Amino acid sequence: MSISASLSNALSGLTAASRAAELVSSNISNAMTEGYARRELNLSARFTGGIGAGVQVDGVTRIVDEVTLRERRLAEADAGLVRAGADFYDDLMRLVGEPSETGSLTEVQADFEASLIEAVSRPESETRLADVLTTAQAFAGKLNVIGDGIQGLREDADRSIAAEVDRLNASLTRIADLNEQILRSRTTDAGYSNLLDQRQNLIDDISALVPIRQLPRENGTIALYTMGGALLLDATPATFGFQATAPITADMTLASGALSGLTINGEPVATTGPNAPVAGGRLAGLFQVRDVLASGVQRNIDEVARDLVSRFEAPGPDPTLAPGDPGLFTDAGAALDIADIDGLSSRLTVSALVDPAVGGAPWRLRDGLGAAAPGPVGNGAILAAYVDSVGAANAPLGGSIGTAARSLSGFVSSMTSAVGQSLSTLGSQLSFATARFDGLRARELSLGVDTDQEMQKLLLIERAYAANARVVQTVDEMIEQLIGL
Repeated sequence: MSISASLSNALSGLTAASRAAELVSSNISNAMTEGYARRELNLSARFTGGIGAGVQVDGVTRIVDEVTLRERRLAEADAGLVRAGADFYDDLMRLVGEPSETGSLTEVQADFEASLIEAVSRPESETRLADVLTTAQAFAGKLNVIGDGIQGLREDADRSIAAEVDRLNASLTRIADLNEQILRSRTTDAGYSNLLDQRQNLIDDISALVPIRQLPRENGTIALYTMGGALLLDATPATFGFQATAPITADMTLASGALSGLTINGEPVATTGPNAPVAGGRLAGLFQVRDVLASGVQRNIDEVARDLVSRFEAPGPDPTLAPGDPGLFTDAGAALDIADIDGLSSRLTVSALVDPAVGGAPWRLRDGLGAAAPGPVGNGAILAAYVDSVGAANAPLGGSIGTAARSLSGFVSSMTSAVGQSLSTLGSQLSFATARFDGLRARELSLGVDTDQEMQKLLLIERAYAANARVVQTVDEMIEQLIGL
């Protein structure tokens, strides 16, 4: 081998060692960087005229397990879908309250019934009549809080949808820009890999919102589709459309046109159901909360309110009421309108006729809401009829709490139980989805940067560099000796 060939070999080795050291340094410094993929240097033998002429750098490989990456993204989307529902029921349970909690729906209903029973035993007691009024107002107030709270949760979901749609559009636009940069700068330098890292991070961000399928295109670019088949990005990004709505009331639905749906490039798309183009991620979960879960719970709590109002109206426990008169519990002061149940829980009030704060009198609880004057103070017949009425078995007319006839406490228990059961079910599903995501994430991270391994590589690189440097030094010494001859 000639001196020039030896020098060329050594210099190529120094270049490769220098590039390898740069990659190791980058790997170690980014060991904790989210979305960073470990780099490895691709080397091959260089030949000139069939004779070995050193080493050449072929490029840099990002170490990514595409299968694990895809499954982890799908698992994250699934967890996002379930978490949206679980968070909703968690917030709802705080509104309803666990049966054993102070101020829960179960407790205020039980307090109301207990106050009626105590008033029956001493109908002449103004204190006990006042207790009936207080507990009735607390019961109605609790239903108001739950009804208003459900609409608040729908508004929260609606605002979150708007924010996530904006984030989705921004991410798709940025990915399209990165696609163009990658197309222009596909080289062996580190900048190309950095662009791929940035794009992967953005795709990860999108995949939490909508489950996606990534398809490779020429020259390192990609196309993105949802698992439901909607095109998100190819040459240009798709544009999602959504308009937030506030305030939201119980009668406002997507089907009625009162709430905004989702559009892709101006075309409406389904947002719930297994065949929806965006099914499976956090975005679909938020739509499910707003349009399905919250609406279902609202119907149940309105059914509890309807049953409560109907138990005290004519023909019922109070013979002083004429047909069409509002009873002890009213729809914002009016009698029950069976055709207008949506949002009844939020409008529920106690009759002003028994409330001294607005000119009423508690003695009407004993003598009847339609009584013109107080009757015999010892007559507890109407109060006893109230007790019988709340204990009677009535059949539900709506909601999803079943068809069996039940007492007022049975309606409340069924409502509370349904919320608790849904929370438990979604909690279990979330635990499974989270465990699956964590397992895939751990597997993905195992392919990341191992600093101990990188330091071992650095020692080998140092030795290779020193060996090639020694060859250069030896060649230099040989040339000096030849010159000195």
